[in-house]
Amino acid sequence: MKRFLELVKDCLGEVREIMPWDLAQRLAENPQLLIVDVREPDEFATMHIAGSLNVPRGILESACEWDYEETVPELVAAREREVVAVCRSGYRSVLAANAMRLLGYRDVASLQTGLRGWKDFDQPLVDGAGAPIDPERADRYFTPRLRPEQRRPHDG
Repeated sequence: MKRFLELVKDCLGEVREIMPWDLAQRLAENPQLLIVDVREPDEFATMHIAGSLNVPRGILESACEWDYEETVPELVAAREREVVAVCRSGYRSVLAANAMRLLGYRDVASLQTGLRGWKDFDQPLVDGAGAPIDPERADRYFTPRLRPEQRRPHDG
């Protein structure tokens, strides 16, 4: 049985990762770059990179293809574009970038450190209405809050 981070690690040999400063530079150099935010819609509405496209990880593969209820035409047409997958911490985006690579996306990468790293690099985030997010609010949002039942049980 593999654990989540082992799945991510298995994909790292196939997936190119870029750092937040690399993404900022790529955005400045390539206005056609497509950022695909693979978090859930409520996460995306809370804060995201302006101009990014929300395609939740759970529907990504069918969103990348024609003839499905989840089809996202902009995403299907982006196989030849530069694409960067993003998530909260950079793990789900590795899995997403790997899936997109397998589906024929020519130039796809994952944002290493995710939106947390983007925020730490002092890059802007917006809410669902496009309003800027206050950095302190972003700090609170990206602070992990595990409930006791989410923690690994201690073997007694």
